Amino acid sequence: MSASSAEVGDDQDGAAAGAADQGPWLAFGDLMAGLLGAFVLVVVALVASQLDLSEQLAREQEQRQAEEQRRLALEQALAGPLASGRVTFENGRIGISGSVLFAFNSDRLQPEGRQLLRSLAGPLNAYLNTRDELLMISGFTDDRQVLGANRRFEDNWELSAQRALTVTRELIDAGLSPARVFAAAFGAQQPVASNDDAQGRALNRRVEIAPTPRRAAPTAERP
Repeated sequence: MSASSAEVGDDQDGAAAGAADQGPWLAFGDLMAGLLGAFVLVVVALVASQLDLSEQLAREQEQRQAEEQRRLALEQALAGPLASGRVTFENGRIGISGSVLFAFNSDRLQPEGRQLLRSLAGPLNAYLNTRDELLMISGFTDDRQVLGANRRFEDNWELSAQRALTVTRELIDAGLSPARVFAAAFGAQQPVASNDDAQGRALNRRVEIAPTPRRAAPTAERP
């Protein structure tokens, strides 16, 4: 074997040995690169999740602030009737005792009730003029059945419905737009007090007026 051939053989052996020595380090480097990539992906996912959570919390806070502003605006608009003690205002709902508005088992407004509703029409109109909302007029009764001799109402559902309609029509006559109010009947199904005594039943016989967001009109699909 010539000297040059021996040198070439030595060089190849050295290169092979060097490659063998570097093999574990190359594999380790690939592993670290893979781990680093996975770590970066996890960090990016966590950051994105945190941003989504922050945006959700911000939206919820804005909604709460908007609801509080609506409540305060309505409370300010109703300062006069509230001060007189003839209405209540809780959780954004105006409550009026049924005995103020109607005689027992009747859907015909008493003079005091008509006067009260007309005093509310102005503040409610002012409130609606600054909000894209509707007013839901809800009728409620206690759990006692309507009198058997009463030929006008089949049951408490019908009585509560007619009372809600009576209040709705009175508010419209007093100036509210028919497009901004609607009536709902709950019968005896949503009591706020026990029906076991006269005081509780009197609280359950009521009409509530509550602002509710207007539903967006559905967009027509293009052909």
